[in-house]
Amino acid sequence: MNKNFKRVGAVAVAAAMSLSIMTTTSINAATNPVNKVYQDRFESMYSKIKDTSNGYFSEQGIPYHSVETLMVEAPDYGHVTTSEAMSYYMWLEAMHGKFSGDFTGFNKSWTTAEKYLIPTEQDQPNASMSKYDPNKPATYAPEYQDPSKYPARLDSSQPVGKDPINSQLTSAYGTSMLYGMHWILDVDNWYGFGQRGDGTSKPSYINTFQRGEQESTWETIPQPCWDAMKFGGKNGFLDLFTGDNSYSKQFKYTNAPDADARAVQATYWANQWAKEQGKSISTDVGKATKMGDYLRYSFFDKYFRKIGQPTQAGTGYDAATYLLSWYYAWGGGVEANWSWIIGSSHNHFGYQNPFAAWVLSTDADFKPKSTNGATDWAKSLDRQLEFYQWLQSSEGAIAGGATNSWNGRYESLPAGTSTFYGMGYVENPVYADPGSNTWFGMQVWSMQRIAELYYKTGDARAKKLLDKWAKWINSEIKFSADGTFQIPGTLDWDGQPDTWDPTQGYTGNSNLHVKVINYNTDLGCASSLANTLTYYAAKSGDKTSQDNAKKLLDAIWNNYSDSKGVSSLEQRSDYHRFLDQEVFVPAGWTGTMPNGDVIKPGIKFIDIRSKYKQDPEWQTMVAALQAGQVPTQRLHRFWAQSEFAVANGTYAILFPDGVTVTKGDVNGDGTIDSIDLATLKKYLLTGDSALIVVDNADMNSDGDINSIDYAQLKKAILANQ
Repeated sequence: MNKNFKRVGAVAVAAAMSLSIMTTTSINAATNPVNKVYQDRFESMYSKIKDTSNGYFSEQGIPYHSVETLMVEAPDYGHVTTSEAMSYYMWLEAMHGKFSGDFTGFNKSWTTAEKYLIPTEQDQPNASMSKYDPNKPATYAPEYQDPSKYPARLDSSQPVGKDPINSQLTSAYGTSMLYGMHWILDVDNWYGFGQRGDGTSKPSYINTFQRGEQESTWETIPQPCWDAMKFGGKNGFLDLFTGDNSYSKQFKYTNAPDADARAVQATYWANQWAKEQGKSISTDVGKATKMGDYLRYSFFDKYFRKIGQPTQAGTGYDAATYLLSWYYAWGGGVEANWSWIIGSSHNHFGYQNPFAAWVLSTDADFKPKSTNGATDWAKSLDRQLEFYQWLQSSEGAIAGGATNSWNGRYESLPAGTSTFYGMGYVENPVYADPGSNTWFGMQVWSMQRIAELYYKTGDARAKKLLDKWAKWINSEIKFSADGTFQIPGTLDWDGQPDTWDPTQGYTGNSNLHVKVINYNTDLGCASSLANTLTYYAAKSGDKTSQDNAKKLLDAIWNNYSDSKGVSSLEQRSDYHRFLDQEVFVPAGWTGTMPNGDVIKPGIKFIDIRSKYKQDPEWQTMVAALQAGQVPTQRLHRFWAQSEFAVANGTYAILFPDGVTVTKGDVNGDGTIDSIDLATLKKYLLTGDSALIVVDNADMNSDGDINSIDYAQLKKAILANQ
């Protein structure tokens, strides 16, 4: 007999065995106590991020992309923000609620997103959006590889399919407006477009990328989302991107699906942690669920054409990939009642979030209001996992993605191109300068979601993906004797995956290979890697992954902490493009930025961003370039600081220090008997976590305490009588 089990009278056992489960509610198990060392690190980071003197937030409470203003990567200025940053803000506040019991910060993060990142009725008038025709979603315009090919001429003769979800959404929510975050916001109105073209108010919706895969951030022309034709040329900025016979004032927004899905992911955890403490965040859950419902627009081909038969207009769901594509976008007339919606034909593995798909398809709290929302997300969960399987390289890293519109013009696939449900394999979907899957961050961002799915569900497909991926990445981490480290920075790819056959599954992809080109000390990516390995180790028991997660977190904390959070010295070899990079402007086109900077052929990046010359880091950067040196910076990106904080919180929860877990000893009295069974039943009926030692009650270690744990405890007690 196990020494922890106490023999009890037959009557007592029989009485306990007769208890019936009266609820099927699954309540997340709080790991309590937690590892205090890593909890303290989370709280230290949280305090630094929320310290107003450190400069992470605007006066409106909007997180900047980075504390520093001189910053060009995907955003072209540090004090813009992105939907990515907003989703990390939610995740940070969710973890704070877990430890503090205070979810007001999480509530505020959603309020901020709704007020500033999700266009309101002023910014997307329902009068215009209600004129949307789901039988004619948009007019086709080709995509080109190089900015010099733009503007792209609208062509109404090209086939466009039907939108099958619009009526579901308008019926469910009583409006034609879309509920999703626009991807980028000029928080301080640095460019000067203002709100709805007024030139002065802030924050201001802007956009940058518009002109094909070779348009790097350095080659963009910032433009307002609400183009009232007050700035730019005679047609505002519209005729830089789209060719038409005439132009009218209009609004247009672009959604980054990975950020909206991360918002759902963060809200799931906030909801679980709030429930542990007997609290409700149902209003925020409703917002996340609504966002997830609209996020289904990212499932569809750009012009709703058939998947695998892209020369034909779709008739409904035959245009759905069930993958999170690179974007969805929408817009309409400012003074004329018309509107449009498009999806995207390009799908990157790095944007997928099967965890969010699982939440939106299985969790009753997150059930979308639309008729098809939950079933669509259930299909998406399976399709996303297939996508990862198809793209897993021979070594274990995940390759790029697939497109339903070859070259952005629905051209025929080159002979021999591997396919996924008829879509062609693309090594670097959407962007080639730099290639969108050369950045290691895509690996860790995306696989972290797989790891959460595996942790919560034990999904065998997720486990196989992680087993191979973890083996690869653990072999690529380099720890030094001084406590520092290096992880992959830039990746390169060779070959392609085998054409996907759902009946065969993963083949091993012997012709698809990854190579690490260089290594670095990217603290955000390292934190995300630690987060991923922590979830994987907690479920699988893989000691190497746990050890490496801990070593990464320790190395960052011990070697890279500073007064604002964590940072490392970064070499910015691309910063010569401030001065050197020409921005294409079509011959004969002239216009001005709000501050008077002239837009004309032959301009450079800095010519239409002359305010950069007033930046406190400008002269230092220019001096380095003039001396033939590579400029260096210490940057505090909001997402990276939040990622490190959350990764420490995750480790604190999943690997509590010095805690002895005795499965079955629900009341913590040192024995396992019918009293534990009765206590567990009472907990399931009431949800009162004060009754139990939650780790001990979580019999199968799946992170939930439910009727399955009750049944396992009954079996264990019987086996020891």
